[in-house]
Amino acid sequence: MQERSERTRRRLVFAGAELFHRSGYANATLGEIAGAAGVTKGALYFHFASKDELAEAVQRRGCGLLREAVRGLNESGASPLQALIDATHWLARTLHEEPAIPASFRITKECAGQQSAQMDFQEAWLAAVSDLLRLARDTGELPLDAMARGAGDGQSAAERWESAEALVAAAVCGIEVLSGTGLSYRELRRKVAALWGLLLPSLVGRARAGEYRTDADGEAGADGVRGYEFLGSGV
Repeated sequence: MQERSERTRRRLVFAGAELFHRSGYANATLGEIAGAAGVTKGALYFHFASKDELAEAVQRRGCGLLREAVRGLNESGASPLQALIDATHWLARTLHEEPAIPASFRITKECAGQQSAQMDFQEAWLAAVSDLLRLARDTGELPLDAMARGAGDGQSAAERWESAEALVAAAVCGIEVLSGTGLSYRELRRKVAALWGLLLPSLVGRARAGEYRTDADGEAGADGVRGYEFLGSGV
């Protein structure tokens, strides 16, 4: 009985994610979600007292998948910056394959200011990106002091860090926006790889940019650098 109840709950979360993603939080109805899950509204209310509770469960799944992916990438032996590149490809892939991810972004936008911070997927995504970038800085992957000395633009290492953090945050937020325009996964993957082709010289210097793999599936990119085996999808 408990196993069947858990299966029903998972179907409801999946159906809720699909409809929140497709129709938006405001327009998706509990009746439609119950129908998509193949259960009665009574069964839905047994698991979730309101649409808010179901939306929280969708966000919880999205955040859980994100944590699992980042943990897997950290344990893979990749450098922090490579793990960050991998994480952006994880996002590109799951935006197409796991409805809880695009749904979580949409719920966050539509319910801004109405949810607890722990259920804010966009905030969780930016925090994960910032943590990986900060780890890359702290382990010496981002040569901010040397770049500040060589740039001759008057920026200190701290100012260069602030600029790098803002640039990367803005760039990775754009992945979800591009996905929302209807790009196929193949097209989105190429754009994410091209994005890192532009970002890496600014972050690590042109001489070291070629040390990093920018594609998502082991194919060689335009610079001949081979991509990585996809890790940490958690799906």
